[in-house]
Amino acid sequence: MSSVVFGHLVLGLGLGTVFLLALTFIDYRLWRPYAPYLFTLAALVTAAVFIPHVGAAHGGGRRWIILFNISFQPSEALKIGAILAAAAYFSAFKNKVSTLSYGLGGLFGILAVPAAILLLQPDIGTLSVICFSVGAIFFAAGGSWRDIVMVIIIGILGIGLLALTKPYVRDRVETFFNPSQGQQDQSYQIKQSLIAIGSGGFTGRGFGQGIQKFTYLPEPMGDSIFAVAGEELGFIGASILVILFLAFALRGYTVAARAPDMFGALLGVGICTYLVVEAFVNIAAMLGVAPLTGIPLTFISQGGSAMLASLASAGLLLSISRSGTAKAE
Repeated sequence: MSSVVFGHLVLGLGLGTVFLLALTFIDYRLWRPYAPYLFTLAALVTAAVFIPHVGAAHGGGRRWIILFNISFQPSEALKIGAILAAAAYFSAFKNKVSTLSYGLGGLFGILAVPAAILLLQPDIGTLSVICFSVGAIFFAAGGSWRDIVMVIIIGILGIGLLALTKPYVRDRVETFFNPSQGQQDQSYQIKQSLIAIGSGGFTGRGFGQGIQKFTYLPEPMGDSIFAVAGEELGFIGASILVILFLAFALRGYTVAARAPDMFGALLGVGICTYLVVEAFVNIAAMLGVAPLTGIPLTFISQGGSAMLASLASAGLLLSISRSGTAKAE
């Protein structure tokens, strides 16, 4: 328990708040020339999970690095690195985004490295967030509808291929379409999540009074925390949480639209998409309307690495907002 508290409060909230404040007051444009190097560094650190005695495996995936008895998930940094690289690339080639080589070629070129590393770990949830975020940047930069349709088709075929070749992906897809199977294994988490949310009723059992988080609900402080909120805060509390994320999305994309340059606009789109997609994919999975992915609930789930990355990203978004406000004045 002490390691969980240290990771979440000290590394996540503590160091994350420091990054949030620092990045808010650092001009986001200073990061543009360093974007390729930051992306490469994040990819190398993420790949370091395969180094013996450095990387650690848990729950069927090799996604963590342990240094000085402190574990962290480097793929969280890869999300920010990929978004920075995509924003820098597509803003530099904004007049060529509609071409096949610079547009679709650039998109797949950026996604190739994260895809190779994260498929080997495996970490499909993180890869999907990166794909959505970089794809949103490509769309906002002016990617042609021809290329966007091709990306969607390739994405669907990719999911199908993963379901055929990766047993755990196939199990999650089958569980999504047939939740009655595997009641004690594949379907157990979604079953317990729906019980928790349903038992909360309209007003909930009361804060801290939930029952499912004790023994029944897997990862109650992590992936399943929305189910805990649904049980304790009820339909009202869960709806307020969803509304807050919708408001965050609206504000985030407004900040991106008002950015003083294209790099800031694309960076804002990527960051907002990353934070919002994580939240709504998590919520959808807990409600049974999307397959389970292991993606945390943004700003809420326990996890030092995820909290640190989310707060740092929010700092970049606030920096874009400050620049946009200064330009308007």
